[in-house]
Amino acid sequence: MENNTKIPVYVISGFLGSGKTTVLLNMLEQCKKRGQQPGIILNELGEENVEGHLFDDKKVFELLNGCICCTLQDDLKETLDELVTEMEERALDVLFIEGTGVANPLEIQEALLSKPYMDQFEIMSIITVLDSSHYLEFQSVFSSSAEVRKLMQEQMVCASLLLLNKTDLVPPKQLDKIKQKIAKIVGQEKQMVNCHYGKVEPEILFEKRFQSISIGEHYSDINHHHHHHHSTLQAIKLEDLPAFQQKAFEKWLLQLPSGILRGKGIIEIENSSQLYSFQYASKKAQFVPISTSSNKKPVIILIGMGLDNEQLSAHCKQLLQPK
Repeated sequence: MENNTKIPVYVISGFLGSGKTTVLLNMLEQCKKRGQQPGIILNELGEENVEGHLFDDKKVFELLNGCICCTLQDDLKETLDELVTEMEERALDVLFIEGTGVANPLEIQEALLSKPYMDQFEIMSIITVLDSSHYLEFQSVFSSSAEVRKLMQEQMVCASLLLLNKTDLVPPKQLDKIKQKIAKIVGQEKQMVNCHYGKVEPEILFEKRFQSISIGEHYSDINHHHHHHHSTLQAIKLEDLPAFQQKAFEKWLLQLPSGILRGKGIIEIENSSQLYSFQYASKKAQFVPISTSSNKKPVIILIGMGLDNEQLSAHCKQLLQPK
C-alpha cells in the first residue's frame, strides 16, 4: 500500500445460527448506500460455502473446512497478504471478517494486531451476535455442553458490541433475565443492542469501539482454552439430492437429532424450475429463491456437536430418498 491509510475492519462473531450473515448483509447494504467498496472474508466449518450467492457482486475470500482461530490461522494471514496485493490495483474502503459459528474472535484480533497487518488494517469493532431465543438453552448445564458454554462466553468477552438478535421471539421478562446473565459475564459497561433480523442503526454498527485491552483479565483464561473449544463440533455435507416437497423438507429438518444446531444449503423444490437457498436455525427454516443463472447444485450442510458422522450421513440420505 502506497499511502498510510489503514483499512477499517469489522469482525463479526457469534454462535451457530445467531444471525451473523444477516448482520453482515445489512452492513454491506449500508456500504452500497455510502458508495464504499467492501472486501469480505468468509470462514466456514464445512468444505463448501453454500451462501456465496448472497455476495455475487462483492469481493469475497473464502476460508473453508476449518476455523480461523485454529487450523486456518495461517490461511487468514495469507488472505490478508493477498488483499494487500490486490488493493494496489483495486482499493478497498472497508473489510469485513465473518468467522465460523465456533470461532473465537481473539485469534482474529491477534492476527490483525501482528506485524505487518497492524500497519495496514485497523480493527473498528468486534461484533458478537447472540440468538436471544436460544441463549438460556445454550447456557444451561442441562441442555448444552461445557464446550458450547465456554465458547459463547469467549465470543461475548472478546466483543466490543453485543447484538441480542431474534428478540421478537423472546418475552420481555425473559429478555431481561438474559441481559442480566450476560452482564455478569461481560460487565455492565459493554453495550448490548436488541434487534431482530439483524437490523441495527448503522451509526451503532459502524462506530469505532475496539480497544485491544478490552479483554482485560479474561485474556489469559481465554488464551489457555481457545484451541479446544469445538472438538465435538462437526459439519456434514449431503449431495446428490432429489427434489423435495417444501413441507416434507421442513418436517424433515424439525426431526433432525437435537445435536444438529445449524443447517443450510441449496435445494430443488418439486414442481419448480428454481433452486432455493435455505437457512435452518432455532427450529425455523427460511427459503429464498436463487437466480436461475447461478451455477449452483443442490447441497445440504448440517453442523452439530457429538455426532456420529457416518451414522448420521446414512440416516440423512435414507430420510431424503424420494418417496
